[in-house]
Amino acid sequence: MATTLVQGGRADVEESGTLVNLPVERGSTVLFPSIEAMNRQDGRSHAHKAVYGAMGNPTQHELEQFIAVLEGGSHTQIVNSGLSACTTPLLAFLGQGDHLLLPDSVYGPTRRFAETMLRRLGVQTSYYPPMASREVVEGFLQSNTRIVFAESPGSHTFEVQDVPMLADVAHQAGALCFLDNTWGFGIFQPFEHGVDVSIQALSKYPSGHADVIMGSITVNDAAHWKILRDASIQLGQCASPDDCWLVLRGLRTIGVRMAHQSQNAYALAAWLKTRSEVERVLHPAFEDCPGHDFWKRDFQGANGLFGVQLKADISVQAAETMLDGLRHFGIGASWGGYESLVLPTTGHIRRSAEAGPTAATFRVHVGLESLEDLKIDLSRGLDSLAYHAAE
Repeated sequence: MATTLVQGGRADVEESGTLVNLPVERGSTVLFPSIEAMNRQDGRSHAHKAVYGAMGNPTQHELEQFIAVLEGGSHTQIVNSGLSACTTPLLAFLGQGDHLLLPDSVYGPTRRFAETMLRRLGVQTSYYPPMASREVVEGFLQSNTRIVFAESPGSHTFEVQDVPMLADVAHQAGALCFLDNTWGFGIFQPFEHGVDVSIQALSKYPSGHADVIMGSITVNDAAHWKILRDASIQLGQCASPDDCWLVLRGLRTIGVRMAHQSQNAYALAAWLKTRSEVERVLHPAFEDCPGHDFWKRDFQGANGLFGVQLKADISVQAAETMLDGLRHFGIGASWGGYESLVLPTTGHIRRSAEAGPTAATFRVHVGLESLEDLKIDLSRGLDSLAYHAAE
């Protein structure tokens, strides 16, 4: 993978003067030598070739082919955000009267989309427990179930799902298995585990510098690609060539960035487990994280994102005051950049089958700062929490 990240998606050196990085190609109008050639097309719109700017640009097409290689699929569609990467294939593969099965731990905006737009379009949605057994998941299936959706690990709560089982359940029912694979980019190969559609928020580690909003959808079947590509054209999905170029550049260093951030995140998470103010650390590499055995079986590592639950006697207000006082952690959504972040999650975890946690919780993303600086910062904050709890 490391060699592919450096050498893939680059121009072959055919003569002296070839640049290491591909140039940015901008444009809206594509010229053809004749009307006959323009009308013929020869499937160019499905072959990552220039047809019209709104159907993609050459820089976008290079990124699409590179992402497909990294995800282990045949074709990728670049879209304008990670949320679009969730919603576009749902619109492509669902219709009026269909049933969608989502995990209860799904990304909040995906849930909101299902309960608003998909509902208006006549699509029914049910939610299954993210750690449900095969028998329980099968009990949620309906005759009109078209998609079994997975998100592994789960948003904010980090349950690692049994994706091969979910894919098999879906296929046995004549449905497709979708996976939001954003956390698993480069460390979980979706199509080796039965997934039909893999979703990525490229704003995270692939970009790596907190300056791009972009998503990708990858498939590994020609029929699925035609459905996805047609829907993407009809929805006007495309991306800025400049942003595509930034993601191409970010991918060159994702291997070393993720390795370093993953190592420091694990060390910080292990240290947090020793703190008396902390009830639980939700990191897939820990044995007490739900689905740890699936992580060990299916993943080739981790990244810098995990969750923290504080002791019940620490109020949400005290926790937020602590987060406000941190010096080396920014407060903000998203993750995968070079900077460390915290995000309060209490009250933002919605569940259909059961209530979300009421204790103070927050999400941590470990960036490229000194691990010791991050520990000192959090230690100072947690010390203040212990003082308030003692009062």
